[in-house]
Amino acid sequence: MESDTVAIIGPQTSVTAHVISQFASELQVPLLSFSATDPTLSSLQFPYFIRTAQNDLFQMAAIAAMVDFYGWREVTAIYVDDDHGRNGIAALADKLAERRCKISYKAPMSYTASRDDMTDVLVKVALMESRIIVLHTYSTPGPLVLKVAESLGMMGNGYVWITTNWLSTILDTSSPLPWDVMKTYQGILSLSPYTPDTELKRKFVSRWSNLTSTFSSNGTFGLSSYGLYAYDTVWILARAINTFFDQGGVISFSNDSKLTELKGGNLHLDAMSIFNGGKLLRDSILQVNTTGITGPIQFAPDKNLIHPAFEIINVAGSGYRKVGYWSNYSGLTIVPPDMLYARPPNRSSSSQQLYPVIWPGETTQKPRGWVFPDNGRHLKIGVPMRVSYREFVSPAEGTTDTFTGYCIDVFTAALNLLPYAVPYKFIPFGDGHSNPSATELVRLLTTGTFDAAVGDIAITTNRTRMVDFTQPYIESGLVVVAPVRKSDSNAWAFFRPFTWKLWCVTAFFFLIVGSVVWILEHRLNDDFRGPLRRQIITMLWFSFSTWFFAHRENTVSMLGRFVLIIWLFVVLIINSSYTASLTSILTVQQLSSPIKGIETLLSSNDPIGYQQGSFARSYLIGELGIHESRLVPLITPEDYTKALKDGPHKGGVTAVIDERAYVELFLSTRCEFSIVGHEFTKNGWGFAFPRDSPLAVDISTAILKLSENGDLQRMHDKWLMSSACTSQGTKFALDRLHLKSFWGLFVLCGLACFLALLIYFLRMFRQFSRHYSEEPESSTSSSRSSRLWTFLSFIDEKEETVISRSKRRQMERASNRSTDDDGSLYDSKRRHIEYSSNNNFNSGNEV
Repeated sequence: MESDTVAIIGPQTSVTAHVISQFASELQVPLLSFSATDPTLSSLQFPYFIRTAQNDLFQMAAIAAMVDFYGWREVTAIYVDDDHGRNGIAALADKLAERRCKISYKAPMSYTASRDDMTDVLVKVALMESRIIVLHTYSTPGPLVLKVAESLGMMGNGYVWITTNWLSTILDTSSPLPWDVMKTYQGILSLSPYTPDTELKRKFVSRWSNLTSTFSSNGTFGLSSYGLYAYDTVWILARAINTFFDQGGVISFSNDSKLTELKGGNLHLDAMSIFNGGKLLRDSILQVNTTGITGPIQFAPDKNLIHPAFEIINVAGSGYRKVGYWSNYSGLTIVPPDMLYARPPNRSSSSQQLYPVIWPGETTQKPRGWVFPDNGRHLKIGVPMRVSYREFVSPAEGTTDTFTGYCIDVFTAALNLLPYAVPYKFIPFGDGHSNPSATELVRLLTTGTFDAAVGDIAITTNRTRMVDFTQPYIESGLVVVAPVRKSDSNAWAFFRPFTWKLWCVTAFFFLIVGSVVWILEHRLNDDFRGPLRRQIITMLWFSFSTWFFAHRENTVSMLGRFVLIIWLFVVLIINSSYTASLTSILTVQQLSSPIKGIETLLSSNDPIGYQQGSFARSYLIGELGIHESRLVPLITPEDYTKALKDGPHKGGVTAVIDERAYVELFLSTRCEFSIVGHEFTKNGWGFAFPRDSPLAVDISTAILKLSENGDLQRMHDKWLMSSACTSQGTKFALDRLHLKSFWGLFVLCGLACFLALLIYFLRMFRQFSRHYSEEPESSTSSSRSSRLWTFLSFIDEKEETVISRSKRRQMERASNRSTDDDGSLYDSKRRHIEYSSNNNFNSGNEV
């Protein structure tokens, strides 16, 4: 660079590129590299560095996509400890974090590491939990790392090796490799920059093979993707220089005052000059838009090549096979990326796919990806030191590291179902004098104090933000416990099945239906006629006798029968419900309490008890808005009993709110208390593990197996079913029959009555109008009130009377018309005779 330089192609390593980029930026000389893939070289720090190959940032994104695709959550990273290795692994960590994955262990090593150094690194890796290993190194130390790993048994079943593109470069340039080398690579996944299989590329590869075959006695030199990028790099620079001159660019240099001051020394820095047209040439390079042997060549605004894509290869046998592709456009696919650019992008999880892989150990079954670390370390499991309800979890007598109880039995049974051994030890949490906070125990998992938490730990929203829980092994929501008293039967017990509203509405409908049936039957049925007193008695008797289906009056009208059928259906439902409820009241022991549930507690200011250390306190304050001063912490079941018996007026509590699992155990020997109201939260208990712990998934599967085969229920019966007080045959007296349970029936009956009356009165009005029109004209001039009374009298008349009177009037009118016709005929004949006589008389006179 002592001579005048307008552009630089190279260097091949990222470490060297970092150094040269400093000079290139100072001298304003574009630096084009086809193999320096360090992501940090694209930063604003190096404005004149231009990468003509794929950025390692996208290669790490492809690896993260593969890890997520196979359902793994943690990987181990082995890398060369230089700019290339560190920055590449940092990019991998970022891409994994985007998918809720992480690097659990980083294993750096020197570029010049010896076999012993590599052995030390790999031994530490073998002791880690993760079996997903990402190897980010160079083509020189990489094969030795894999050779050492093979000697340590790390290339067999259970392991997954993913290498960056250094391995694919070896396979492309040095094939065929000897079998003793290839067997080390069996099952490895590697990446290679994707270049479309175009006619231009095939011709170039053919020319390369012909060219190199004359210089090699062992065949042709292989050509990796970096060789293709190197060829395109020269053409990129050539086209850019041509554009530079077309835009009027001039090659000229000027001295750098900073370097002039550094005269002397072997580096001759003072001989370097600034390229005055460097910015124009750099812009010309970034504006190149052409097609090379690697595909379309165009730079994005971040100076990376457009359409980054990689092939995913799987080493098997004496070669390798493609299992898919990754592109920044569509993620993981089995279709070449250049065929997808014309379609809309699809990054959904259902569209991600790869061909089957042959894993290390020659298996096609996907490895689990993790094991318990074989380093002698046991899983530290925090267990709460409970003071009350020790049936769930408690230390064995005389020890502090051995625990018994329902929760412990479930956990150990689940561990026994796992296909691998889990070394663990229980560590007590709490002082043994009060119940510890389960939330605090869960929080300690985030600090690394414990590796898991086992016990009566409720799964709540704020706890799930800190850790992962297993499948719940017992359901346990919050309930209200209050003192109850027995409700003995008395002389008025038959009123208790219905509420007073239901009694009133039922009686009202008896009267309504009786009145409607009387109206509909009055004109037709003699049973509903007679003196006023008799009609009232008949109506009342008919309506109330339908309760027992004992009515003796027959209904003859269609509308009356329609209303009666609907009403009898309603009576049948109400009667059956009443009978069932009364039977329950008289035969089942009833319990009652002034506390009806959580709603009663919210509307009062009485003190409420809760179990110390339970999440109930934070829930009552934060979710239900109960003032903290009303809450009374209780520790033991004896405290519960005393506080409930004393009541709010003697320093006790009006009720206790606790989880159902505890309450059922508490009530098993205390019949003077009971659960009132409904369960107002839905929770369960689970075992807690750090976020993204694979053990949580396996334990959840084991819990489901315990539930399916009945072992979970048997453990529940063993620890939690020792009941001396049974609630069988006892019912809490809260569920009386309410009006809301029958309002639909009453609405149906009311509509039937309304429709029947509407049709009836329309018919009556029509008949009355016809009858009224037949009255003499003198009657039509009567007042409106008289006409109303006439209408009421008409309705009160029996229909047979109205019909016979109407027929009689029709006959009278017909008779009158006949008489009128006879008189008219007589007058006509008489006038005709008189006329004839007159004519005869006149004729005689003339004669």
